[in-house]
Amino acid sequence: MTLDLSVLGPDLLEAVRTIADLVRKAGGRALMVGGSVRDLALGASDVKDVDIEVFGVEADDLKRIVGSRFAFDECGVSFGVLKVKHLDMDVSLPRRESKVAEGHRGFLIGSDPSMSVAEAARRRDFTVNAMYYDPLAGKFEDPYNGLADLKAKVLRHVSERFREDPLRVLRGMQFVARFGLASAPETIEICRGMTMENLPPERLFEEWAKFLAKGVAMSGGLNFLRDVGWVEYFPELKALIGCRQDPAWHPEGDVWTHTGLCLDAFARHRTGDRAEDVLVGFAVLCHDFGKPATTAFDPVKRRIRSLGHDVAGVKPTLSFLRRFTNEERLLKEVPPLVKYHMQPYAMYRSHAGDSAIRRLALKVGRIDRLLRVAQADMEGCSPAPRRVESAPELEWLAREAERLRIASEAPKPILQGRHLIALGYKPGVQFGKWLSECFEAQLDGRFSDLDGAIAFFVARHSR
Repeated sequence: MTLDLSVLGPDLLEAVRTIADLVRKAGGRALMVGGSVRDLALGASDVKDVDIEVFGVEADDLKRIVGSRFAFDECGVSFGVLKVKHLDMDVSLPRRESKVAEGHRGFLIGSDPSMSVAEAARRRDFTVNAMYYDPLAGKFEDPYNGLADLKAKVLRHVSERFREDPLRVLRGMQFVARFGLASAPETIEICRGMTMENLPPERLFEEWAKFLAKGVAMSGGLNFLRDVGWVEYFPELKALIGCRQDPAWHPEGDVWTHTGLCLDAFARHRTGDRAEDVLVGFAVLCHDFGKPATTAFDPVKRRIRSLGHDVAGVKPTLSFLRRFTNEERLLKEVPPLVKYHMQPYAMYRSHAGDSAIRRLALKVGRIDRLLRVAQADMEGCSPAPRRVESAPELEWLAREAERLRIASEAPKPILQGRHLIALGYKPGVQFGKWLSECFEAQLDGRFSDLDGAIAFFVARHSR
């Protein structure tokens, strides 16, 4: 199999070939490795970063070779890693890693250019990431049959060294989701024997973010987490397993199954804005966290109900997020999407007016985000993934939010303190009360511009 390297773009492709040629002339071999090889083998058309591993060249010689044509950062140079400036390219020597302590960082690392390809590949996580490609010869070096696993859509660990880095379990979750892979039984087994070992929260977050930003078969990723037993570290997720739902509304099964289908639906509507997709993705993941605490059988209506689960979901959402992030934006903006994810339906049924819609926008920050969560929730109510082409509740709210110009931002107070000062009022504690009063009137639609705001204020506070 020959890879089409032209998708790298002219600059990156030229750099790959130049470095490979320079290394060859110095008596070594420069091979592409890892994600870029995997993605090219899958036929990706937007591969933007490349890792190159160099064999048979000492560290000082590698710096001289790369530096003769390219500027590079020496971040990681003690491990034999050079980051080429202005290009998404890392050039490194094979590494020897020795596990000396618990956790993701508990390694002694040193470069060894004399290693064989098979020995270097052995330290990698999954076979689909342990493939090498010679950009000059157009040939694979695939000592662990990663290409065959990729074609068979199998996620398989490379060796027993996999267990040295527990973060690889979460990487497995996001790879299953991104590439629709099925896990080899032996890989499930080795993951089940691993623990989180005080993994750094920021590394946990990065794997969850990749899962949400890039996953396609996202329910598969969640099921991987369940199958390897790592839901134990995320009790808010574990509680969803077996939590019953009314079959008339949720024929797909329990809340765990519903959440997975909702994430699959979310992935079909992703925007490509990573920050937005991660934020909304977390809201979709967490939207029914309140159900385990509120689900009960209603003997009067003779059905299973989860009254107040939207509000009850806020606390476990914050608990879940705080386990791996202190990012203020997520902690502030995800919980309201969970709390109010049922509002599009309630407001449609009650024929809510402009004032109520404006206040909803103020609570959730952005109506368009709430609509994305609600759509995923609706599409996840099925025995199999489906696409809802027409949802009158959501179409109505989207239309109204656009009309009111609050689809992508919350209403902002028109009247400010500086306007009161311009009217001759001296700043004081009363300012807050007056401005709050005017903002409430603005939300009620009493005025829509500054002239109207000033007229409203003067009519009530003229001296």
